[in-house]
Amino acid sequence: MLFIDSEQIRINMNNAAMEQTPFFFIINYEMSDGLFIENPTSQNEMLFQFNNIGNKPSLQNSNKRSELTAYPISLEEYSAKFEIVQQGLKSGDIDVVNLTARTPVHTNLNCRDIFLRSHSPYQVYIPGKFVCFSPERFVKIKNGRIWSNPMKGTIDASTPDAEQLILSDSKEIAEHTEIAKLIVEELKMVASDVTIKRFRYIDQVKTHNKTLLQVSSEIEGVLPNDYISRIGDIVFSLLPAGSITGSPKTKAREYIRFAEVQPRGYYCGVAGYFDGETLDTAVLIRFIEIENENMFFRSGGGVTRDSICINEYQEVLQKIYLTLV
Repeated sequence: MLFIDSEQIRINMNNAAMEQTPFFFIINYEMSDGLFIENPTSQNEMLFQFNNIGNKPSLQNSNKRSELTAYPISLEEYSAKFEIVQQGLKSGDIDVVNLTARTPVHTNLNCRDIFLRSHSPYQVYIPGKFVCFSPERFVKIKNGRIWSNPMKGTIDASTPDAEQLILSDSKEIAEHTEIAKLIVEELKMVASDVTIKRFRYIDQVKTHNKTLLQVSSEIEGVLPNDYISRIGDIVFSLLPAGSITGSPKTKAREYIRFAEVQPRGYYCGVAGYFDGETLDTAVLIRFIEIENENMFFRSGGGVTRDSICINEYQEVLQKIYLTLV
């Protein structure tokens, strides 16, 4: 696979969309490089499936029992990162920030197996680099309209009154509201008549050992008539995804770099598939990266000034899971 710089990917997206040529792309979080593949369903090196469309091979045997063991950073280590972003929140530099951690994991499945057995809406497997089974759309572009579905808020479905609890939680409301406002303002840069169609609706995510409830919103706008020839420009103007950075985005990214130290790479980047008419893209979360044959699960959550450190730490751990058939 040929990884190329992001500017070339933007140009390629514009050109291919104008010619109605199907393509698949990936951009890393730092927006420095990625992949661009024309007619991606005709190759089998990079594997993907977006809402049941892609080049994912059929699963031959799913009887193997899955095991996943995590070796997370300590609460003390997480707390040090948490305090850095809290300084920005309490000073008013930022209103919400997405703080993530990198967790060594061990599983009896390899990354290709995990990809083949995943059942999430957005799935990507890059041999030797990562597997991703994301539940979150970034943007969808179809028939002159654009949609975004930021996801903010997670709770174990087995918690008593889980849905009512998360929908009425003041911290969760504040976090989700700030991100929804950010996405509205960003879509207004590329679209008109931007509105929130659904605010804080619930989706279920079934993992290898539990069911989670996740809270999303749906935001929609109308694109200009020439949007198809500028698909790359539109997507790049919205990167990186607001749901995994924070608000204001530029300041949030500064605090993320300081707190997390290491780059995110393709974690929290964006991938997308264009079928010749419609572009659907995903935020690269629920993500396992490969480094020197070791696996690391990347996970995180939104932090506000009202966040409680232990709760945020638990959310990071709660998102370490597999979604397997």
